[in-house]
Amino acid sequence: MAFGNLFGKKGDTDSPEDGEKLGTFARLRKGLGKTRDALASVFNLGRKLDDDLLEEVETILIQADFGPTLASDLCDDLRESYRDREFSPEELIPFLKGRLRVRLGEGHTIDWAPVGTTVIVVAGVNGVGKTTSIAKLAHQWRSEGKSVVLAAGDTFRAAAVEQLGVWSERLGIEMVRGKAGSDPAAVVYDALETAQDKQVDILLIDTAGRLHTEKPLMDQLGKICRVIEKKLEGAPHEVLQVLDATTGQNAILQARAFHEAMTVTGLVLTKLDGTARGGVVFSILEQIGLPVKYIGVGEAIEDLQPFDPEDFVEALFD
Repeated sequence: MAFGNLFGKKGDTDSPEDGEKLGTFARLRKGLGKTRDALASVFNLGRKLDDDLLEEVETILIQADFGPTLASDLCDDLRESYRDREFSPEELIPFLKGRLRVRLGEGHTIDWAPVGTTVIVVAGVNGVGKTTSIAKLAHQWRSEGKSVVLAAGDTFRAAAVEQLGVWSERLGIEMVRGKAGSDPAAVVYDALETAQDKQVDILLIDTAGRLHTEKPLMDQLGKICRVIEKKLEGAPHEVLQVLDATTGQNAILQARAFHEAMTVTGLVLTKLDGTARGGVVFSILEQIGLPVKYIGVGEAIEDLQPFDPEDFVEALFD
């Protein structure tokens, strides 16, 4: 029996809302294909639950970046739960799904401002998909009827401003920019004034891509947040850090370093479609404690999705 068909796929529906949900899940499932294939390699339905099988399960979970602690805990739970009763191999996947759902908890949405403009700072090192993620978020929120202004806070790289500018033109969204090499905090200040004057719903702020080991640049992030706090009480409402899932445990090191420079409120995990390490979501939650708010499962603009723990667990195995 094929691994993907073991417990069935989500069925068709006549409801427009459910149809949209099915489309979203289908993109998620496709994006997690490499991780799902890696997990599938260990599940042979004709085997008994013995120490050899448990060792293989633990190994494959670690290879998929679930982390050694969670992998060990899951196998201990399996061993304890089936110690005194007969084990059916078909129970293994539902068992793991249940335990993983508990680990993920509930999903986390954007903390919108109660009134006025919601200010969202987006950070991350070069190459993680930060600017593209900003464009995808802007598109998504615009499609929901919200007004958006972009701030090109990465003034150190002309190419970064140009890239964001291309997206702003393509999406029909205003962008505030400064001169090349100008103070990013000054650009952010101007963008705040623009957003407030025009009473827009969301101000999305791009920041310079930087290595988490570059302290002067990390300090600049703190300065940007302080400028925002002085200009608008209660802001920034979100500080989202973009991480590349293909980097595995290095993404966790980045998350820790950025969180020290400023208070990161949530994570955007990109490129899950390009790795078999989808379990890094669990490692991030366990080691960092920061909520994953969006995940990228493909290159299409619809492939950046709000993180739904229930759907995520289903797509890992279904």
